[in-house]
Amino acid sequence: MSEKRQETARDNRAVKDQAAEWLWRQQVAQWRPEDQAMLDAWLAESRYHLAAYWRLKAAWGRTERLAALKPGRMQPAKPSAHNRFWSPLRFSAAAACAVVGLLLTGAYWTLHEDTYATAIGQHATISLADGSQVHLNTDSEISVNVGMWGRSVKLKKGEAFFKIHHDAARPFTVLALGHRVIDLGTEFAVRTFGDRLEVTLVEGRARLETANPHIQQHAAELIPGEVAVATANSMSVAKVPTRTLATALAWRQGKVIFSHITLAEAAAEFNRYNSTKLIIEPEIADLKISGTFDAASIGPFTTMAKLAFGLRIQKREHEIIVSREKS
Repeated sequence: MSEKRQETARDNRAVKDQAAEWLWRQQVAQWRPEDQAMLDAWLAESRYHLAAYWRLKAAWGRTERLAALKPGRMQPAKPSAHNRFWSPLRFSAAAACAVVGLLLTGAYWTLHEDTYATAIGQHATISLADGSQVHLNTDSEISVNVGMWGRSVKLKKGEAFFKIHHDAARPFTVLALGHRVIDLGTEFAVRTFGDRLEVTLVEGRARLETANPHIQQHAAELIPGEVAVATANSMSVAKVPTRTLATALAWRQGKVIFSHITLAEAAAEFNRYNSTKLIIEPEIADLKISGTFDAASIGPFTTMAKLAFGLRIQKREHEIIVSREKS
């Protein structure tokens, strides 16, 4: 076996052993909220962590059901100092055997992950097998896991709108920037920008909470019309007018809506959707503008800015410079 394959095998064993330890602690130790937070963070780190954990959990549940169906009653053996508790490694071996049994009986479950991404200026609508839909905005990426016990999406970058088919038996969660959005029968948007996470709830209910135990713990349950903004150290929730909500979600129709915002802010929004970038000179950056525009078309915006403020428009390769007319 090559050195690289040996290293991969060691990594796989380490993940399996760690998954076994988590499950063992859940079964025989006093399980605390902080333990659950640490487990959630470990599961969120990698799809391999999630797969290993649920495989062992499925095996454990299967062995318990088989034991319950066995005829007759078995008297438990008197515990000794050596077998009073299983060690994580002994548990791992037993669970691994159970997994082999499940493979032979066809009851084995494997985790499947799909990745979807959009380029600058692109949108995409993804229909999931459970009836849910995800609408991806420009320059965005998600990974989707739909399993027997749960459904999860990791927003790696950008923005997505979720229309979730609620299933109490299989919770739907969205992971982004160390936080988790838990669906309670919901339509909501999630956006990452820099170190900030923004969640906009349109319909139903959703819970936003910390998923990473190494950042400040905070949580909020959202109602329609609320927008939550979270960072590693803070979380704020505000009720916004219906018009503001529509403005924030206009990208689903390929539009951007500006209501008395600065030219610099408008340019930053246009630059999310276009490979040709708007450059606003500092001396005019604070001028205010309003209007509805196609997100992928800069021309009407620059024409309006030129007519409204008497500005100078210079086109260069992949850039449009907006500045004051020289006297």
